[in-house]
Amino acid sequence: MAERRMFAKSVIGSARFLRMPSTSRLLYYDLGMQADDDGIVEAFSVIRTTGATEDDLRVLASKGFVTVMNDDLVTYITDWSKNNYIQNDRYRPSIYKELLVKIANASTVDTECIHAVSEMDTQVRLGKDRLGKGRESEGAAKRPTRPRFLPPTVEQVAEYVKQRGSRVDPQGFIDFYEAKGWLIGKTPMRDWKAACRNAESWERWNKAEQKGGAEDDYWK
Repeated sequence: MAERRMFAKSVIGSARFLRMPSTSRLLYYDLGMQADDDGIVEAFSVIRTTGATEDDLRVLASKGFVTVMNDDLVTYITDWSKNNYIQNDRYRPSIYKELLVKIANASTVDTECIHAVSEMDTQVRLGKDRLGKGRESEGAAKRPTRPRFLPPTVEQVAEYVKQRGSRVDPQGFIDFYEAKGWLIGKTPMRDWKAACRNAESWERWNKAEQKGGAEDDYWK
């Protein structure tokens, strides 16, 4: 696994990022430093060792900077490919790779941070100026285009939550994301099923007595 991590100015310099509480912004950095080469990190361990709170993680998720993948708070950093450039000879697949592909339905996982390099370029270290030159030597193979996103119907959501035995309200799910223009933070949604599973995780995570107008209270 690569020893160095980077953070793109387009991400950490955005108003969406800077308007978050400082504790949430700091947690984002800590998660990025501990993430594996696929951008996956056990957020629970990071929270415990850094003094952050689960509320800080909720804020990051509500703004679309991370996706919480299960009840153990295994978390995917959604802008991972913007932040990092990893040579494929140093890339080590995540132990949670299957979980990532499952929740993303193979459509929201962006691996463009992983690049092929020549034998000479393997001497270039992450973070040095010559990293950009490696891009010119990449093959001409094109990544497959992602299918166009189509918002689901209430019936489709209802059938999906029924299959999963979920308590997510189908109409509430539709109304919530229609009001947001089918965006997660400022990123267009690519997989509504993944968003539905994420909402399901938040529902189980939030305590029944928690109420109020917080942005991260997805489903009540």
